[in-house]
Amino acid sequence: MTRRLTVLFAAFEAVLAVAIGIAIPLVPLTVIWAAQFGFGPDWLIFWRGAGDVWLLGHGVDVTFTLDGATASALDLVGADEPVVVTIALLGFALLTLLLGVRAGGRIAEAGHPRLGGLAAVGVLALLSAGITLTSLHPMARPSIWQGAVLPALVFALGLGLGMLRAGRGDARPPRGPLRRLIASLSIDTRAIAAAALRAGGGAVAAILAVSAVTVTARLVFGYADIIRLYEALHAEVIGGVAVTALQLALLPDVVIWTAAWFAGPGFAIGTGSQVSPLGTALGPVPALPLFGAVPTADLPLAFAGLLVPVVAGFLAGAAVRPALVRALDGVRPLTIVATALAGGAFGALLLGLLAWASAGSAGPGRLIDVGPSPWAVGFAVLAELAPAIALGIASGGALRRRR
Repeated sequence: MTRRLTVLFAAFEAVLAVAIGIAIPLVPLTVIWAAQFGFGPDWLIFWRGAGDVWLLGHGVDVTFTLDGATASALDLVGADEPVVVTIALLGFALLTLLLGVRAGGRIAEAGHPRLGGLAAVGVLALLSAGITLTSLHPMARPSIWQGAVLPALVFALGLGLGMLRAGRGDARPPRGPLRRLIASLSIDTRAIAAAALRAGGGAVAAILAVSAVTVTARLVFGYADIIRLYEALHAEVIGGVAVTALQLALLPDVVIWTAAWFAGPGFAIGTGSQVSPLGTALGPVPALPLFGAVPTADLPLAFAGLLVPVVAGFLAGAAVRPALVRALDGVRPLTIVATALAGGAFGALLLGLLAWASAGSAGPGRLIDVGPSPWAVGFAVLAELAPAIALGIASGGALRRRR
């Protein structure tokens, strides 16, 4: 494929990613505009609302200024002052990331991946900046520079992952400074680094998988309570659809909060609150039905949830042992310690970053503090994963000999 066609194809992938993402909030809002308001208000109001939601989904800060009547109706401390909402509805970021992975693989197969990647990221940044500028309003003002940069960064990360996956198994000699640096490392260092990355990443993936299963089970078995919360909102059919769409966007955040719950520090839903396996202290929380799926200390054997990161680290350590043995002709105590510490640090970094991305301010008053503490989650995961990975690597040989 020629360079011009590659650029056009990459630009189309970026346009498609933005169109799919912005359509998710825009379609329900347009239906509300038509069915509930009878095409009366200016449609641009709903476009700005959809743009704000999409931008919030990529971590863009939006400053809301409520009018006096709305602030009085909310009866929250600080509602009459500008409120900066920083919590991300990560469902949109996850969608953009996955679309970026798909686009990266297709661009790599088409040829000229660097040119195509730059074109795709540039077009998405321009579209995102356009959405930001058309969403500006005195009552809801997104950060202009964040609106132009953050969605493009999420898409660029997906593009990179997609291109790496498409280039797996490429037998060409190393090119570029990063590949030359990797090639210059000793075999021992490369083997330990690869095992540590796989162990830390695999352990975090296992924790997130258990968290997703837990949230799903809580939704299924707590169905009656969630229905009661829906009925308490009195949102009717159209409002119920909008609330459901909002909760789907917030679902990845809740999965990450559940992972922080398994790690031990837990998370907060409002200043002064705490939800962890060892105790739950909640004040008034938003009447969002999805919050009925978060785990609490009231669950039977809730403290046993602290074993999830330990078991995940142990299994990840046992899984990477064969590769270490093949690369190094056996494992020594120093190798085990180095791999475990590096793997635990990598896992702590990953889950800490996810905790940071899922936390922030969700409104005025107590809602200024929602989500887990990334530092607390990171240190807890490091303390849990490093010993567990070491035990998994060390015991893997004993299990094989016993067989």
